[in-house]
Amino acid sequence: MNSKQAKSLSAWLVFLMAFAIGITVASNYYAQPLLHSITDDLHIAVKHAGFIIMAAQFSYAIGLLFITPLGDKMERKRLILTLMILSTCGLLISATSQSLCMLMLGTAMTGLFSTVAQVLIPFAATLSSPEHRGKIVGTLMSGMLLGILLGRAFAGLVSTMTDWHYVYWIAASIMTIVTLLLYLSLPSYKNTININYFQLLFSIGSLYQQEPVLRIRSLLAIISFALFSLLWTPLAFVLSNTPYNYPDFIIGLFGLAGAAGALGSPIVGSLSDKGKGFLATTIGLILLLASWLPLSLAEYSLLALILGVILLDFAVQVTHVSNMNAIYQIRPEARSRMNTGYMVSYFIGGMLGSISSTYLYSNYGWLAIIITGTVLGSLGLLCWLHYLKSARRAKTA
Repeated sequence: MNSKQAKSLSAWLVFLMAFAIGITVASNYYAQPLLHSITDDLHIAVKHAGFIIMAAQFSYAIGLLFITPLGDKMERKRLILTLMILSTCGLLISATSQSLCMLMLGTAMTGLFSTVAQVLIPFAATLSSPEHRGKIVGTLMSGMLLGILLGRAFAGLVSTMTDWHYVYWIAASIMTIVTLLLYLSLPSYKNTININYFQLLFSIGSLYQQEPVLRIRSLLAIISFALFSLLWTPLAFVLSNTPYNYPDFIIGLFGLAGAAGALGSPIVGSLSDKGKGFLATTIGLILLLASWLPLSLAEYSLLALILGVILLDFAVQVTHVSNMNAIYQIRPEARSRMNTGYMVSYFIGGMLGSISSTYLYSNYGWLAIIITGTVLGSLGLLCWLHYLKSARRAKTA
């Protein structure tokens, strides 16, 4: 079925792949703690700032749909290196941008090709042994979450010390080094499926029709990442205004609080390896809803805000990792396409959360964010409980 397959993944290669995933996905989130600085520098209205984040997430979703399925057909090492190089080019455009249009172009290009992360994850799942697959996927997902959250801290620090453009210059340099290391370390691997590119794309729809697990997990992905973006996109404005008045660096440090969620990834992966993925998903969705209680006090209490950030990011990560492990347990020959369908749903949720959050916050304030988050969190939990009930009935029928 493949041209070459490693018997196992070394600790070094797992670390390198996790770091590569983190640094590429982080590229889509550098702008979040910088939004008020970017709006001031480029003279952008606050209500339009969400379009920068939306450009990253929309282009990421497009890349997931049209590029990631190639992992089931093309030689994966060559595909990964090509995407890394093109994503780096997008960072260089952002680094030289002097207008909203140029920044959105660079952001969109980076987002489109940073879908390399979603080629690396199923690649690792394929190379790993079944008894360690959940733990390895959990480790890679930790890299993704740490990239998203610590990328904000990095961006805030660099912007406070110099200028926001340097965030992208430094990120492009790191991407270049990581690309070289991947070239030296990754094994070659290629599936030998005999379908063309368009058949590959259309088969994703067939997978949704055939697999109820993919349908429910994709719905949970939309809801969970919409909630993630609903919090993080307007948070920079909350923290830069009264009573906090924090600079970019301090705003970026809030990513460290959210990074606690990464600790849950290997634990959830191990639970999935032991057949307890349903329990992990249920816990994640309950915490996802509960996090909005302390977040409702975010404008008045720093402690409540930090607690809410930790709870929400942990819950999103637990739900996400349990979702992915559930998907990777079915149809191994279609992992890239299953991953594509799931992650397109995930980032569509993020895109909708980003654009709606800036509209809600600029027009109705933080209370509108809290109400929307509570409603969506409740919807996710109810959908999951209904699915569990239906699954039990199907087993006893």
